[in-house]
Amino acid sequence: MKPIHSEIDYKAALQRLEEIFDARPGTVEGDELEILGMLVDEYERKTTPIEAPDPIEAIVFRMDQMGYGPKDLDRILGLKSQASEILNKTRKLNLTQIRKIHLAFQIPADVLIRAY
Repeated sequence: MKPIHSEIDYKAALQRLEEIFDARPGTVEGDELEILGMLVDEYERKTTPIEAPDPIEAIVFRMDQMGYGPKDLDRILGLKSQASEILNKTRKLNLTQIRKIHLAFQIPADVLIRAY
């Protein structure tokens, strides 16, 4: 096992991961699987950074995860009908709304303040 420095190393590591994917924890192959997984994860983080999502997409995603609908967002914001305007991108989020959404949905504020 060696560090992953190139796309060739990365593909070889993925192939090996596939071969030992069902290894049992505590075995030699299980330890190799765990370490190789960390190396692959680190390489992917360095080579393919993930951009922060669109604020409204993040809100919709989190609402879906929580089983919430637009009326729940209205309740969180404290005003009727703002949710549909926000979700349809016809109304921009203001600072007070960003704070409320951040607290209610635990979406990072830096995601919510991004332009959309």
